[in-house]
Amino acid sequence: MADSEGSKADPHVDNGSSNPPKKQAFIPLENNPEVMTALVQKLGLPQSLAFHDVYSIDEPSLLEFVPRPVHALLLVFPVTSTYEESRRTEDEPLPEYSGSGSGEEVIWFRQTIRNACGMIGLLHSACNGGARGMIAPSTDLATLIENALPLDPAARARLIESSPSIARAHASAAAQGDTAAPAADEKVDLHFVAFVKSAENNLWELDGRRKGPLNRGKLGDEDDVLAEKALDMGVRRFLKRETEGEGDELRFSLVALAPSMD
Repeated sequence: MADSEGSKADPHVDNGSSNPPKKQAFIPLENNPEVMTALVQKLGLPQSLAFHDVYSIDEPSLLEFVPRPVHALLLVFPVTSTYEESRRTEDEPLPEYSGSGSGEEVIWFRQTIRNACGMIGLLHSACNGGARGMIAPSTDLATLIENALPLDPAARARLIESSPSIARAHASAAAQGDTAAPAADEKVDLHFVAFVKSAENNLWELDGRRKGPLNRGKLGDEDDVLAEKALDMGVRRFLKRETEGEGDELRFSLVALAPSMD
């Protein structure tokens, strides 16, 4: 996979919240599992976890190539008018998320850095679900979680904006991959959304452009986020809406955070 993330009328900054957009910008990440794996391992995940391409969500023979359990799914898709309309419609009646503290079922990061949706998606994948318990102590991810937990979403966004370790890791990853990295202010059109399973067996959709984390429903104890029930409530639901609005030409990719094959 070699697509890049980006913005369309700057869709990768949270313009729907009470906080004004920030001028800070990241170079878009390449949608490449190897690059993503190197980034999260640099930040604190063990080498026993890696990102893998998911080549189909309907063909059992292709799903078998993905190691299990899958701790997070990262959906990469073009920002469309259907996505924007659905986001506004669903978010309109919802309050701004204000969660903080150790009692949160998931940790959610609001995106305020332009072209950082890849990094935010990776943080959502690594800092929640089964992966969170595998973060090595005293690493950048462990420190980020420790510092972010007591903060509200606005303060968490400022924490990420001011984090040298996040910025350095992102810049290093953006320089890797199979294609030349675009400029930080270049307008491209892909967005990243994570799906994770909480300790309470809920499937959460985590998108830094929304008003907060979205609970998509209850999973069974034995289900991971690539289970049929999770796909129906998460990725398939998302793609069905997009296909109905945009037609069958919707391009997307899906990567899974799961045990490494090494």
